[in-house]
Formats: sequence, structure tokens, C-alpha cells
Amino acid sequence: MKKLLSILALTLLAQPALAAINATLYKSPACGCCEEYVKYLEKNGFKVKAINSNDMPAIKAQYGSSSLASCHTTRIGNYTAEGHVPVAAIQKLLREKPAIVGISAPGMPQNAPGMGPEIKGTLKIYQLGDAAVPKLFSVE
Repeated sequence: MKKLLSILALTLLAQPALAAINATLYKSPACGCCEEYVKYLEKNGFKVKAINSNDMPAIKAQYGSSSLASCHTTRIGNYTAEGHVPVAAIQKLLREKPAIVGISAPGMPQNAPGMGPEIKGTLKIYQLGDAAVPKLFSVE
């Protein structure tokens, strides 16, 4: 009985770690690749609230991603993930908690999740912030 209670306690304590990560994704209502990216995030443990916007430049200005823009802007906690950022880079961001605005896969790279076949080790992810020259965050 004591062993069963221990297992039950460990199971209950582990539940919060298994909770989905909340994300709010702002996108144009007409963008199909954004829908593919939402599916990708959900498949990888995120709970996504997708919001259609006809004024994406204002969203990007509000969340600090105008300089390295893509088609959609995602907020995860206090960070911005601009464009088709791989989950590995988002997890690194959340784990390391750097003092930056967020990260970006600028443009619409064909090797990014939601755009086509993801080719590991080829996608450059940049830091969002005040730097005049974009700083590399990771290569995914």
C-alpha cells in the first residue's frame, strides 16, 4: 500500500510538467502556412490560441519583431517567437530565459516547420532585441 501511495504521489507531482505550453499566435486570416505552423506547435505540446489580424505590422511593432519579420507572430510567456521557429529553439528560449525580446526565423524559409520539409541544422534563428545587427540565437 505504501508503494502504491508513493507511485500515486509521484504521478500527481509530475502532472504540471506534462501541461501544455500556452501560446498566442497572431496571423493573417488568409495565410495557410500559419495554420500548418499552429498544427506543428500543437503536435509538439503547445496549446495554441490563433488570432486573425488584418494589421500584422501593428502586432509586430507591439511585440518587437518588426525588424526580423515573418508571416505570423507568436507570444509564449513574455517572449515573442516570430515566424516558423522550430520547437527546439523555443524550448531553448524558455529553458535559458535570456534577457531578450524573443527569437525569429525571419522571412518564410522553405526548410522551416509549417513551410515544407524541416531540414535539421540549416535554419538560422535570430534574437529579437535592440541590436543593430541581428545576433544568432541558434541553428536548428
